[in-house]
Amino acid sequence: MSSRTRTRTVKTAAGIHTVRIPRQRGRRSDPFVIVVPERRPSLTREALGFVGRGLWTFRRALAPTGLSVLAFLVAGLLHLNAWWSSIVIAPVAAVPLGWLLVMQRRRPARSTALAWRIGLAALATLAAVWLALAAGFSPLAGPLALLWLLIWITAQTAWLIIRPSR
Repeated sequence: MSSRTRTRTVKTAAGIHTVRIPRQRGRRSDPFVIVVPERRPSLTREALGFVGRGLWTFRRALAPTGLSVLAFLVAGLLHLNAWWSSIVIAPVAAVPLGWLLVMQRRRPARSTALAWRIGLAALATLAAVWLALAAGFSPLAGPLALLWLLIWITAQTAWLIIRPSR
């Protein structure tokens, strides 16, 4: 068997990547070097990657969580930069109640649908009131942090119940 067609078996240690480069012929047969990193990712990087992949996989199911964290951060930034924004946000708390009245007049609902509408309007009103108070007084002031946590848990639970599963 020719040396050109015969495979050469070279024993290497575990975890070492071997790169086979064919022999260069001709005038331009300058040698070159390929650097292959041998570092494995750290345990912290592996854990963060695992958590990130899990969050990306379940991103639709965790939508209320993302929105509540975003609302918490926005309220904190509004409190630091423009505390007076709570005066502007406060009237927004009446919008869900107006939505409930308009929906009941246009498409009247009974029993379960009405209960869900009332619950959704109450939750949205409470969230708007929390945002106005948190922008004015800070998201961590008094019981506002606990109220944010309760709103988040309620919204996430309702979302998991209402959301159609695949």
